Amino acid sequence: MEHIDPAVIHRFDTRSSHPCEFCREFDPKFLERSALDQVVATNRKHTASAHLTEDGYVRHRMLELTRLTSRPPSNVA
Repeated sequence: MEHIDPAVIHRFDTRSSHPCEFCREFDPKFLERSALDQVVATNRKHTASAHLTEDGYVRHRMLELTRLTSRPPSNVA
């Protein structure tokens, strides 16, 4: 039998997942995502790496980067 890391199994356990609050707040197309792309693992914070799917991870990172680049530049004396 092939060994599967318990951490990997737990990461993809959708019974203990919930929608990502960060994505829900900042992504206007959040509800158009597939259900798995919306959720993060319950035992983790609302970060890109907590997403259960690669698409969810990528979309989360794109939102983070968009927010960073849309900030006004800080004035450097």
